[in-house]
Amino acid sequence: MRVFVTGASGHIGSAVVPELLAAGHQVVGLARSEGSAEALIAAGAEVHRGDLDDPAGIRQAAAAADGVIHLAFKHEAMFSGDAVGAVGADTSAIEAIGAALEGSGKPFVGTSGTLMLSMGANLGRPGTEEDVLAGGGRADAENAVVALAEAGVRSSVVRLPPIVHSGLDRSGFTPALIGIARKTGASGFVGDGSNRWPSVHTLDAARVYRLALERAAAGSRLHAVAEEGVPFREIAGAIGRGLGLPSVSIAAGDAAEHFSFLGGLVGLDNPTSSERTRRMLDWQPTHPGLVEDIDEGHYFGS
Repeated sequence: MRVFVTGASGHIGSAVVPELLAAGHQVVGLARSEGSAEALIAAGAEVHRGDLDDPAGIRQAAAAADGVIHLAFKHEAMFSGDAVGAVGADTSAIEAIGAALEGSGKPFVGTSGTLMLSMGANLGRPGTEEDVLAGGGRADAENAVVALAEAGVRSSVVRLPPIVHSGLDRSGFTPALIGIARKTGASGFVGDGSNRWPSVHTLDAARVYRLALERAAAGSRLHAVAEEGVPFREIAGAIGRGLGLPSVSIAAGDAAEHFSFLGGLVGLDNPTSSERTRRMLDWQPTHPGLVEDIDEGHYFGS
């Protein structure tokens, strides 16, 4: 299968591309810089130059492919406060891909996150693939991908946990938390730290994307979750050990000051099930869990 991948040189993409190639697929990766293009070529992929601000180019590349995996997102804009712009660019890309694939029956795998289930609803239980938000933020983009199933596209969405970890992770939540701990002199958690965050190793997540491309049913929501919920105090403890810093409780009222842009997220409880995904895709994670991975030390290199 000839697969067009946006975000192909990013954290997740750098694992998805070799996963696809190893399975015998051809890959065309979207590259917005010379460095990204060189990395894709070195990996054995073809290059389509462009970015999320070029929906016409994205539509062209999608139309020439047998399937699409959409990983790109303007995370920098989101974290700098331009959530509307980031979601808008994502939605435009999805619309362009959908227009290219409409009526073809080809697969289109989009990306969302489990954390929105805790931000948008108080479930009081682990979130499941059947939980759906009516809209708002990235839920609009997720719903737009799923809706393409009604337009003859074998569309699915992979919800990623807030922490996708591995030696490939250079800009996710784990490096951010490590940076905050270094800056403040302590690895913090909110309150008693019993709130839980799900996680997955990058290579296990990459396999979910490949399997979704190959076999997910139209309109599916999938959870690339290996660990249903790691208590945040355990995450903070592992970071503290790696840095030689204390792990400390931060009052909820002080979270914004201590955790900066993560202040509104670190106290969320986001336990998430992946039972349905495991059954549907015959997927079983095989790589180290989050705390074990942090304890390996690769996050703390110079």
